[in-house]
Amino acid sequence: MRWAPQLWLCQSYVLIYLLWSVLGELDNPYTILRVHRKASQQEIRKAYKQLAKEWHPDKSDHPDAERRFVDIKQAYELLSDPDRRKRQYDKIIVPKSEKIPYLIFFYTDWCFQCLQSAPYCRKIVDYLGPLGINFATVHSGREPNLSRRLSIHTLPCLVLVLDGNIYVYKETITSITKIIEFIRAKMPYKMVAKVKENDIDSFLSGWEDNRVRSLIFEPKQSVRLRYLVTAYYFRHRVAFGYVNSQEIRDMYQVPNDMDTVLLFNENTSYPMAFIRMKDISTTTLHDVISSNQYLTLPRLSSQEILEALCPCEWNKPRKKLCVVLVTEASHSYDPHRQSFRSYAQSSPYGTERVRFAYIYHDKQAEFVNSLIPEGKLVEPLLKIVILWRKDTSHIKYEWVDAKWEVETDLNETTQLLESKISTLLKSSEALAYETFVKDLFDEHAKGTFSKIITKIMNFAESCYDGMNKDQILPALSVLGTMIFILALGYFMSYLVRLEEENIQKQKAKAKSGNNNNDTTKIDYQPELHLHELRSETYNALVRLLKPGCRTIVLVLDMQSRQQLIPSFHKAVWPYRKNKTLMFSYMYIERGLNWYKELLQMSLPEERELNINPRNCVGTVLSLNGHRKYFCVFHVKHTEKKKKEPKDLRNSGKKTVRVEPL
Repeated sequence: MRWAPQLWLCQSYVLIYLLWSVLGELDNPYTILRVHRKASQQEIRKAYKQLAKEWHPDKSDHPDAERRFVDIKQAYELLSDPDRRKRQYDKIIVPKSEKIPYLIFFYTDWCFQCLQSAPYCRKIVDYLGPLGINFATVHSGREPNLSRRLSIHTLPCLVLVLDGNIYVYKETITSITKIIEFIRAKMPYKMVAKVKENDIDSFLSGWEDNRVRSLIFEPKQSVRLRYLVTAYYFRHRVAFGYVNSQEIRDMYQVPNDMDTVLLFNENTSYPMAFIRMKDISTTTLHDVISSNQYLTLPRLSSQEILEALCPCEWNKPRKKLCVVLVTEASHSYDPHRQSFRSYAQSSPYGTERVRFAYIYHDKQAEFVNSLIPEGKLVEPLLKIVILWRKDTSHIKYEWVDAKWEVETDLNETTQLLESKISTLLKSSEALAYETFVKDLFDEHAKGTFSKIITKIMNFAESCYDGMNKDQILPALSVLGTMIFILALGYFMSYLVRLEEENIQKQKAKAKSGNNNNDTTKIDYQPELHLHELRSETYNALVRLLKPGCRTIVLVLDMQSRQQLIPSFHKAVWPYRKNKTLMFSYMYIERGLNWYKELLQMSLPEERELNINPRNCVGTVLSLNGHRKYFCVFHVKHTEKKKKEPKDLRNSGKKTVRVEPL
């Protein structure tokens, strides 16, 4: 019992050493240059020079010298730039994940579960590394921003990066089988199609999408991960199909106990290349497919294909020519392309320095039109242009005079073409014209709608993968609350719509009833409300009036209420639809002090007013609370007097305007 703590401490040291030994080998630039993480720029530069001399391919006989030299150079480029040291994920891992799956292991110091995962991490590296999957490690404490960005909630954590998309592995890192199934499930959907007897011909004849066809045969019932990783790497150039049919095996004489991969070009009757082994390695797959990833007559459908078929070469003696037939995306030109394809197969110039291809004029019009010499009339359709790419945008070219017409004898055209190629391959000869061109339009790129849908699906899946069990319930609660609010709002709007429909029906019914009765017509009359002006309603009726609005106030007392209010109501009734007027009344007993102060402020000089409340009864005030002025109307004479002079008829109305209060 006395040695138990010491034994546990020794075991911890062993696990820590094992963890660091495993993590140190996972594509760590510091480990590659053999420097400490806190090394200065001078120490990094010194280590790079020493290792570069040691592993230079011209000075080292080691079989992995070239690969190690490239790793050393990339590690130095990463660590020599302080900004790139912090953006390694965006600059290296994300671009490479377009073709190579990446597994990133997140850990931290003094993490007991990280120590427990170290032996399994070693097994993952040994098993999945040869299949073509890259690995990287991230210290979560030193890279907190990246951890938050990738939704790392627990440590240790394993993250899969595919084409820039993030997938978090939520299980414990103890089972290689579960990790393999996790990677298989996250691969692009139907990347490897299942090919049966009734669709073998349609699969092989689909090369018009500018991709080579490949058939995978293996004794197992499902395609293995190594073939999925290879198909992911070459998915833009090769379409893969998995065959589990004895009839197709007999058709191509494929043994049942061996793995076989067949590659087809335009000739679907016989494969152009094949691999047959008990266990095909990923390196062998890559070597064979890389050498046969283009059709006999490929189409220049993207800038990537142009750069692969017609690489840049500025040196004139080593220039590479690309012989391109210009057609359109129509089946009427299939005979011309097939004839040019047959010539490319039998051409004596089909070497690495001369490549044959075709291009669609209607889809790559900008590129083709830039190859027409200025001031010359050239009809590019069914003509052949010979290209020499000096750099990425600078092209020298020359057109062949004759057209590629299958209706006529092509012997003269082929002789002219061969003579032109033979002449241009000489180091002393140069092409007649040169121009600057833009990149080719990518004919295989997704549309805007497809990109939006894909991004939404990837975002939803990454959000789901980034959630742990503790976050699922709150997320579901928020989602349920939002759905409930939307449903309740829709239900309320539905009830309002029903109420409006009922009102419209009642109006229509009343209108139809009135039409039957010619003596009366009942129209809708808006109500007129008279509000009492007192301290509780003063703000609403006076102080908080909107611009342009006024309040008409009748001054009365308790005794005159019954007589004055009906008359006032009748007088203002015609103005009930005016939205800028409000009507009210005020008892002089309650508002005498306010009324006295209001009148006193309108006088030019300050003096004491003695107001008889009885004389104020019947006065009408027009108040503008926004502009702070008022008008007074008070009747001095009765309307019963006869033959009233014309100049005295309006003398009972008195209007007073004062400065703002």
